[in-house]
Amino acid sequence: MKISSALLAVCGLLILGPVAAAEDFAAAAQKVANARVSGAAIPGLVVVTVNGQEQKIQGFGLVTNGSDGKNQSQSHPPDANTVFEIGSVSKTFTALLLADMQMRGQLKLDDAVAALLPAYTIPQYQGRAITLLDLATQTSALPRLPANLMPKLADNPYADYSENNLRDFLRSYQLTRAPGAKYEYSNLGFGLLGQALSARAGKSYAELVQERIAKPLGMADTGIALTATMQKNLATGHDAQGKIVANWDMPTLAGAGALRSSAQDMLRYLQAHMHGANVKVPAGLQLVQQPQRTTGMPGLQIALAWHVQSARGQTVVWHNGMTGGYASFIGFTTDGQRGVVVLANASVNVDDIGMAALLPAPAADVGNAATEKLSAKQLAEYSGRYQLAPGAILNISAGPDGLLAQLSGQPQAPVFPRKKDEFFYKVVEASLQFERDANGKIQSVTLHQNGHASPAPRIGEAAPEAALNATKRTEINLPAEQLKQYTGSYTLAPGFKLIISEQAGQLYAQATGQGSNAIFAEAKDKFFLKVVDAQLSFQRQADGKISGLVLHQNGRNMPGPRDAD
Repeated sequence: MKISSALLAVCGLLILGPVAAAEDFAAAAQKVANARVSGAAIPGLVVVTVNGQEQKIQGFGLVTNGSDGKNQSQSHPPDANTVFEIGSVSKTFTALLLADMQMRGQLKLDDAVAALLPAYTIPQYQGRAITLLDLATQTSALPRLPANLMPKLADNPYADYSENNLRDFLRSYQLTRAPGAKYEYSNLGFGLLGQALSARAGKSYAELVQERIAKPLGMADTGIALTATMQKNLATGHDAQGKIVANWDMPTLAGAGALRSSAQDMLRYLQAHMHGANVKVPAGLQLVQQPQRTTGMPGLQIALAWHVQSARGQTVVWHNGMTGGYASFIGFTTDGQRGVVVLANASVNVDDIGMAALLPAPAADVGNAATEKLSAKQLAEYSGRYQLAPGAILNISAGPDGLLAQLSGQPQAPVFPRKKDEFFYKVVEASLQFERDANGKIQSVTLHQNGHASPAPRIGEAAPEAALNATKRTEINLPAEQLKQYTGSYTLAPGFKLIISEQAGQLYAQATGQGSNAIFAEAKDKFFLKVVDAQLSFQRQADGKISGLVLHQNGRNMPGPRDAD
């Protein structure tokens, strides 16, 4: 259900090739999908592509990996009718309900949430009330999750969170800033939006989705409760390690991520948004796509739920989603020519499959791209520190033969000019696109890799090499038998686990929805990552058995108890 996880790996270890041309993007998506399935990262997935008038629905892998006791040979590939949890893509449905009700004159975007939920005590900041628009644009100033979300079942974290729990949290919560002032992704905010819309309509969120969206668009296999047909076609959910996991239930925060759907239904939903001007119902299909507020990241705006991203001359509208056993992505170009939906039966990020098609990397052979000669003075213009994310700084400095790029916690790597303001790596398939302000001064850079475009504003002068290496850590060797003590699953947050595994004397850490990264010992019970600036401290009971760990990253200490075996 999240845009990004706590364990940040901006330059990920999964390196995928760039898309050569827009017209080949369906084939490119197929290539990437095949790689994800054949590499056992995801048991099965379905990719929907729309390219002009051409539509394709392609299934890959299997609906289950067989670890639930079913004979894998009797399993079958997912298809157009296979049902998946779509996680936070549900937020786009919630936003469409909001836009539909606005267009019908049933409410206004700037209505105060408190006016729709009189039974709730909605926090304010110095008299500034939270509006429906604040919730729909992730600028409500509410936290990502309510602090009193304490699930009885770790594998179904929202199931027992009640409306009374939500009221209690909001009654006691104090906003730390004015609503509308800052973008901050909040599942709580969209869950509250679903409650508000339901209250105004006098119907449940599930009923609203059926009445205003699913039935008008002919989406028979979309909803919260599983029909007999949906149950029959439901893909089995898996965590990032391939373990069968429970389905999620979200009775109170349904507007944040409770929906299930199929590829065939999501194709209808995608096409409705791509051709909103020609679709009579539901109302508001064009309104949801209109940028409403900035996110603080260059090239990225927020509409009603949807993210609107501009890079390399293209504008893409997109959203992603993830639950404990599934992942999803939906996006389309604003010219209405290309669209994609990806549905997977594992809690593994699939943005690269969708975004690589819609926002392709530079169409050049990275290893043999022609370089442009730039003077030392020209190269010096790019020198500086650029913030990709909290705690993730890309340091660009001038080296003897060109530019050197170094991400927090990683070694330096040379980048080479393809043309003015555009550089590429040779060690990985990635590139840097620098942006200038009206005066021609470099103000930001966008890292293109794995189909992602990660913008980073310039925050200062380049750091000297000594400062970059000030926190260099010394690796020590521990016996394999000792390393095996640390293996297991650790829950850092509801729906977010860190899996520690051992292979051939090397420990690996894999966060929910992310790839596996090696971790290295610097002392007994203390490990660090090399790909990002993060450390792990393991905790022991009195009998010496590992009971939990703490993830240290971005100035935060995130404890995670060890799950029962």
